[in-house]
Amino acid sequence: MGSRGGMEQALVERAGLKIETIPAAGLRGKNPAAALAGLWQLSRGYGQSRQIINRFRPDVLFVTGGYVCVPVTLAARLAGVPVIIYLPDIEPGWAIKFLARFAQRVAVTSPDAQQFFAARPGLTVVTGYPVQADLFTWREAGQAAARRQLGLSDELPVLLVFGGSRGARSINRALTSQLEDYLRVCQVLHVSGTLDEADMRARQAALPADLQGRYHLWPYIHEEKAAALVAADLMVARAGASVMGELPAVGLPGILVPYPYAGAHQTLNAQYLARQQAAIILDNADLGEQLKTTILDLLADKARLAAMRTASAGLAQPEAAARLAQQIVEVSHARS
Repeated sequence: MGSRGGMEQALVERAGLKIETIPAAGLRGKNPAAALAGLWQLSRGYGQSRQIINRFRPDVLFVTGGYVCVPVTLAARLAGVPVIIYLPDIEPGWAIKFLARFAQRVAVTSPDAQQFFAARPGLTVVTGYPVQADLFTWREAGQAAARRQLGLSDELPVLLVFGGSRGARSINRALTSQLEDYLRVCQVLHVSGTLDEADMRARQAALPADLQGRYHLWPYIHEEKAAALVAADLMVARAGASVMGELPAVGLPGILVPYPYAGAHQTLNAQYLARQQAAIILDNADLGEQLKTTILDLLADKARLAAMRTASAGLAQPEAAARLAQQIVEVSHARS
């Protein structure tokens, strides 16, 4: 189940799964009129959730946060369906904080997250962040194989810049403002997001002919993502929860730029990797020359990059998906 018009719909359908969509909207930080409209949407979503729950008759509800989970969880609770929550980030958002009171269990990525549920001892279990299995398949195949898959050369290091599905405009602009300087020393695999694709295509066309072949632009990446992560020597990205699973899974060092409007969520995620020497944190407001200096210094310092790669790999939890699946099975047996 997901929000009507949400990006999850396309992803779930792409995976060949059925999805039910319901209306949902946020309340926090809204003006009174918008909050009332959001409350109305949530009440409609609750009514539809009850119908879906009663029709589908699930043994367990597994939720991962977001406002769409609120009406679904309340409907499941009323129907006596046990609930397990997975918190990908270190810090829970408003929805998970609210819904945790209805859950039989909360699975978390890191022990750092358990402090937010201290009022209910025994509620949380650390599973790690589940990642797709092909990350480990490509890691075993090796960097050279991944680069061949993507048409990259073995002669120069690879910088992966990942802005997510829609893009990270500040990162995109900081990168492309000095793109030639990067391309003189490395290949750039740039996942720009869909919003900036046209501008990035124009920037690509303006590159000198001898550098164009080193710049590989993708608006978004699906099946090739695992190969891209293995092919890279360094990644620049926001600090969404996925970095805590995907970077360690392939032993990839990161330069993380937490999204400044996501509360403390992304900052805490980035700090989790930085404390282990697996990543460097840059402030979104200070990218400019700082991004260029950090990237070029790291690519030139092979010893430091190797140490960061080892530190990142040391955080990998390849059994995370299996642990989480086991928790879901156990909670499903708790139905009264």
